[in-house]
Amino acid sequence: MLDEQLCRTACEAARAAGAILQEWAHKFTVREKGPANLVTEADFAAQNVIVEMIRSEFPDHGYLAEEGLDEAPDRPYRWIIDPLDGTSNYVHRFPYYAVSIGLEYQRQIVLGVIFDPNRDELFVAERSRGARLNDQVIRPSHVTSLSQAFVVASLPSAISSNHPSVLRLLQVLPHAQSLQRTGSAALNLAYVACGRMDAFWSSSLKPWDVAAGSLMVAEAGGKITRMSGDWFDPMLPDLLASNGSALHHELRDLLAADLV
Repeated sequence: MLDEQLCRTACEAARAAGAILQEWAHKFTVREKGPANLVTEADFAAQNVIVEMIRSEFPDHGYLAEEGLDEAPDRPYRWIIDPLDGTSNYVHRFPYYAVSIGLEYQRQIVLGVIFDPNRDELFVAERSRGARLNDQVIRPSHVTSLSQAFVVASLPSAISSNHPSVLRLLQVLPHAQSLQRTGSAALNLAYVACGRMDAFWSSSLKPWDVAAGSLMVAEAGGKITRMSGDWFDPMLPDLLASNGSALHHELRDLLAADLV
């Protein structure tokens, strides 16, 4: 069983990082000539507080984080951190971004924490112990058909109209009840886990985007694979997450089809 202190520390670190993001958000507006530098500072400040809090409790652990941190990758425990998932949303004060903290033990994700500071929502998943939102057990939706589903795609930031990610989106679009692009993979996965979304896919994410959320979906009772239906690997940019119903197979067939 996972050490309770690991989960407690991750939750406290996620909340501390979220508070930093909210504090920095008031220091700029989208009308500023160059908010990018301030956002980078906010990103680093949030990451630093996470690492400092974890390191004070677990000095022998390794880290992989978005802002250039790849430390002691061969240690049994490795934290996989995205201090700000949804940067573009954050810059524009669109309240859909989160802190994401995953913990890997011997190459297997065992803990996932996602904190949404705008809604004060803390999602937690522990391997073999389920997933929770603010201490309440969560489950995915029961939608079984794409025609009734609310699904979300992740697209790279700068792509052409004939990019495979765009073509996949167009492949699904006529079949889905609603198809969106939201800008935060961590929250998308958390929302699939708790039933607010029915499915989410991407071919452009990094390990820190999905480490926590992939466990969240699995522990809530959903399904997570590659778009082909093959075994999911958080180190590879290929993900299809769903509520685990027949919807998963319907999407898999569309996403794995030849792109014209």
